[in-house]
Amino acid sequence: MNVPRRLALAVLVLVYLAGLAAGWLAPAGYDTQFRDLPVRPPSRRFLLGTDELGRDSFARLLYGSRISLTLAPAAAALATSIGAIAGISAGYRGGWMDTCLARLMDLFLSVPWLFLLLGVRAALPLNVRPLESAGITFLLLGLLGWAAPARVVRASARQLRTEDFMMQAKARGCRTLHLLTRHFLPNLKSVLIAQFWISVPVFILSEANLSFLGLGVIEPLPSWGNLLAGLQNVDAVAACPWRLAPLALLLIVMICFHLLAPAEDLSR
Repeated sequence: MNVPRRLALAVLVLVYLAGLAAGWLAPAGYDTQFRDLPVRPPSRRFLLGTDELGRDSFARLLYGSRISLTLAPAAAALATSIGAIAGISAGYRGGWMDTCLARLMDLFLSVPWLFLLLGVRAALPLNVRPLESAGITFLLLGLLGWAAPARVVRASARQLRTEDFMMQAKARGCRTLHLLTRHFLPNLKSVLIAQFWISVPVFILSEANLSFLGLGVIEPLPSWGNLLAGLQNVDAVAACPWRLAPLALLLIVMICFHLLAPAEDLSR
């Protein structure tokens, strides 16, 4: 691992650990309202000031980072797992199963990602508790985001199926389960890891878009999306530039994930 990737990993770990320690770093909490202290500038008590409701902006940023950096990888793992099952099934079996799954992948990929998310999320209940809204949002991302990893896995699986070692294993009478667990998955490991790292920042940005539009994580629970929604008032942001902290942190995290993505596997 080179220096930029080590630095990126260190930054992500630091941000996530800060989110986990939010209760200690910002004991006021993300939903406590100091009604006599709205829109305060940064100070020793409030490192990033307060919002219009008098809530600690630093605390909300920490808790929002914890939500996004915990649930986005979970959603990416779900999407990658579904994509692996679909891609391996299509690439290994071939025939009608390959045709059906390939058409299903094309159907999911032909619909614009954001429109698909908006349509499905709007059809689900919106009047739910904040924690439930976070779970629904990221579960939806995991269930709908499987097609892109599946297509890459399918292509790799179709190539592996015709390799000499696979033909020899079949000739020796290896069972399907043995072939998949001892030959297919180990050779697809790097591809699956690459798809996971690609999916995490995509899901973070997708949640930010949904929450920005009011269809993601519901207040008062913070996320990067509803924190960025506070930047719609340009005049307020110009007067209080520290409000750009969520945007700056989101950009840093996206750059770190981009640096960590295994480039040698993305070219396959």
